[in-house]
Amino acid sequence: MGKFAYDSVAKVDIEDRALAHLQVVMTNKLRRGEPFIFSWKDDTSMGSGRSSVWIHPASIMHFKYYGSRTPRLNRAWLSALTYTANQPTGLYLVPEPADEPADADLIG
Repeated sequence: MGKFAYDSVAKVDIEDRALAHLQVVMTNKLRRGEPFIFSWKDDTSMGSGRSSVWIHPASIMHFKYYGSRTPRLNRAWLSALTYTANQPTGLYLVPEPADEPADADLIG
């Protein structure tokens, strides 16, 4: 279980595999100079509900992984997360789809 921390105001536990995918999407958006909203469901210990933060190039973010292995990235999940990040509602965690075959662009 990893942790995403934003400035000093927000922290959320996110499974390492999901966190690695979110980190790639967030980093790519910020490299292109594209600020966005990131939202997540709060744990019941926090009173349930939902939290959102505005992510921009000057944001201070920390990605903490508790596992020692770097997860294999799923291109289909990266695409799905990027799609949400580009919508008015912003980035949020969606279920992991089946991965695309490595040569998916060659099939057809």
